[in-house]
Order: sequence, then structure tokens, then C-alpha cells
Amino acid sequence: SGLLGIQERTLVAVKPDGVQRRLVGEIIHRFEQRGFQLIGMKLVQAPKEVLSEHYHDLQEKPFYPALINYMSSGPIVAMVWEGHNVVRMSRAMVGDTNPAEARPGTIRGDLCAHISRNAIHASDSFEVAKKEISLWFSDQELIEWQSCIHSNLYNM
Repeated sequence: SGLLGIQERTLVAVKPDGVQRRLVGEIIHRFEQRGFQLIGMKLVQAPKEVLSEHYHDLQEKPFYPALINYMSSGPIVAMVWEGHNVVRMSRAMVGDTNPAEARPGTIRGDLCAHISRNAIHASDSFEVAKKEISLWFSDQELIEWQSCIHSNLYNM
């Protein structure tokens, strides 16, 4: 995980079904309510090259071709969020990959019904987050800014 006192960053992406179902605002709201800071966001039609790199570790899985087709079937909202323990906490907020196993109160537990349409991606480790952010965003697309509520959230 990130170093104490250092703001971690994570990639969160609203998948095509989440965009189609108009869940983008709800998802952003949950991350803002938690106190995380949005530093990058874009609506993209993901190129297959980016998707194949993003899902490189799943290339041998039988569902891989369907996953790439689905993820390239419509727009994705890619975001970079910053905050203390944002990688671990965002994974907890998102919930289990399979919505049937996701706890109520999580994004997938509240908003999703099927594993193949689970609405959202969040980086699963600090190292993976760094790689995914650089895949989806250039440095110029990330805006560093200081929220006025930062000291109220973190007592710093």
C-alpha cells in the first residue's frame, strides 16, 4: 500500500453497462462522499489495444474475448481518485466482483445483478493502480489540487 501521509491514487472506471444505466453520477457521489478527490476523468471509447493491456492477466481465461468485446461496446468513464488508502477503500466500496456475493451498501451490492455486467472497475493494488493510471491517463490529464475540506477529513 501507499506510504503513510502520502496520497494514494487509484483508477476507477465505470464500465459500459454502468454508463448505459446512468450510474456515473451515483458512483462519483459515493467517492466524493467518502472524501476522495477526483484528479482526472474522461469519457472514452476504449481502444482494444488499451483493453488488451488492461486485462493482460486474463488473456488465457475463456471469457476474455467476450470481456474485450463488452468493454469496447460503449463508452467508459475513466477516473483517477486520490486519498489516504484510496486503493483498499475503493475496493471495499465497489464490493465483490460477483454482484450476487457483494454486500449491501457496496456499489455492486446495491446497483448490479450479474457478474458479466458489474458496472465498475477499481485497481486492486497500489502497484496495479500506478500501471493502470499510466495506461489510461497522461500526466497532463491529471490535475493536482488541494481541497479545502482536506484538513477536516484527515486532521492534517
